[in-house]
Amino acid sequence: MEQGKIALVTGSSRGLGRNTALKLAAKGIDLIITYRTQKEEADEVVIAIEALGQKAVAIQLDVAQVAIFDGFIEELGRLLADKWQRTTFDFLVNNAGIDAHALIPQTREEAFDSLMNVHFKGVFFLTQKALPLIADNGRIINISTGLARFAVPGYAAYASMKGAIETFTRYLAKELGSRGIAANVVAPGIIETDFTKRALENPGMGAFLASQTALGRIGQPDDIGGVVAFLCSDDARWVNAQCIEASGGMFL
Repeated sequence: MEQGKIALVTGSSRGLGRNTALKLAAKGIDLIITYRTQKEEADEVVIAIEALGQKAVAIQLDVAQVAIFDGFIEELGRLLADKWQRTTFDFLVNNAGIDAHALIPQTREEAFDSLMNVHFKGVFFLTQKALPLIADNGRIINISTGLARFAVPGYAAYASMKGAIETFTRYLAKELGSRGIAANVVAPGIIETDFTKRALENPGMGAFLASQTALGRIGQPDDIGGVVAFLCSDDARWVNAQCIEASGGMFL
């Protein structure tokens, strides 16, 4: 149990972020969750966390808008002081994401920039801005994808940015080691969420992906949140600068 710890999980009103927040709460960790537009869903997650006996609050944040990060960090500092009487939090989980599927010849610059702003630029600068508020001996968990290891046509831009996140995470581990802060990556395989709904609606896609997974099925959000929670536990204190693929063994 990690009582007294606080985690910030971006994009946690639904899907993997929601599951991660609930898994952390089940381990005795308080939560700050962020949402972009789904306030009602975020409030429901807060209620679920409080039902587990933990404190929680939801803040609106568009991780693609770097210009608003200073204001968000100021709000976060006030929140920590008011609700927890603290100046820091312990775990940053960069989870928020969007999807855009296109083969390389059909990839539009606008879609590329949207992916970049959310999946790399946003993560880089939100982490940068948050560093003064992350407690020494804390953790940073970045969410990547199995698509950074194996190639599925249509995800070149998305997967390339996740590859950049994996490199960024190693640099975080190197530069923050003197503060005792560990940084790691969790890379899910295909997971059945709103994020992947469109892809899985293609005839035969779900069956094909299940057949290419050693454990023989599509992943569920419950398969991922616990991995993030483990990396935030004391049992994972010596795990640093690693990418843990949680895919059930895809494309081996």
